[in-house]
Amino acid sequence: MNPSYAMHRAQLEALLTAWGMPAGYATRTAEVMSWADLHGIDSHGISMVPTYHALHASGRIRMDAQPRIERDTPVSALMDAGGGLGHEPSRQAMEAAIAKARTVGVGIVSVHRSAHFGACGFYAAMAAEAGMIGMVATSASLVQVAPAGGAQARLGTDPWAFAAPGRPGEPFLLDMATTTVAAGRVRNKANEGLPAPPGWLLTRDGLPSTDPLEAAQHGGFLTSLGGTPEGSSHKGYGLAMMVNILGSCLSGATLVTDPQHTRGPAGMDIGHFFLALSPALFRGPGAFEADVATFCDAMRATRPANPARPVMVAGDPERKAAARRRTEGIPVGPKLLASIRQIASECGAPWLLGAAA
Repeated sequence: MNPSYAMHRAQLEALLTAWGMPAGYATRTAEVMSWADLHGIDSHGISMVPTYHALHASGRIRMDAQPRIERDTPVSALMDAGGGLGHEPSRQAMEAAIAKARTVGVGIVSVHRSAHFGACGFYAAMAAEAGMIGMVATSASLVQVAPAGGAQARLGTDPWAFAAPGRPGEPFLLDMATTTVAAGRVRNKANEGLPAPPGWLLTRDGLPSTDPLEAAQHGGFLTSLGGTPEGSSHKGYGLAMMVNILGSCLSGATLVTDPQHTRGPAGMDIGHFFLALSPALFRGPGAFEADVATFCDAMRATRPANPARPVMVAGDPERKAAARRRTEGIPVGPKLLASIRQIASECGAPWLLGAAA
């Protein structure tokens, strides 16, 4: 039996609280993590627990961190995340960006001294739910991607997200890594002892590999979006550069190319970027949203190559997954479940997923 969304979220909150995160922050962080799993983004939810546990145990993240604003203007802010997990400071950052956009039409907030913040799409969706266009980018902790034409890892998965409000409850919501797949999807394959599909990974010599441990343990790389030079991997490489410029260069976070990245006194020191833009700067009430909905509907109405697989727009697959998982529960692989149960025992958190074990 898969755990329900409520049970899944409660287990995450219990673990975060046991690690020393303030109660309110634990609730909001668990919501972000469970949102990812509910929407089928299994690489950014409960599967991150072993990684967070290891970082907490080694002192690389502070569970009691208190985010604070360092610089503030009517249109922008710079936030210090305090060396903690990125979910709570990122929610605060997008909330601030939305508030500024309601007043002056646009809000931009940059965050440094942070750690992994979960799924980019959660924060972009916050903007869309507030009637704003949202854009989010973040640098990464693991250096595991070679630039196009290179044979040395210099970049991370470097994700970004974009959202625009359309029909109520159906925003356009694109959340993507600048690699062929997110590192978490490779990690999930390793957790369950399964091979990775062709095209995800390269060996240290640049040859194709299906070993999910290739990049993590054997000196290989994840592929940039495009996969190969013939597949235009320079485009994924360029997007990754853009993400790091917005996430790190703008916030002052440690560059991913710095040998001290994630090792300095500021902790992980990952940088995030959040933008909220009000359509009211350009259009009358509801006009922008109506056009977005019309545009998305036109894409969905496209004759499909496979009648069994209708054309969708960004956000549709995740909404379908959420509807299904609210009814059927959220699947958690048996090996991951066993690992999380052991972590709960070690940190003194109550075990709430017993019925699903």
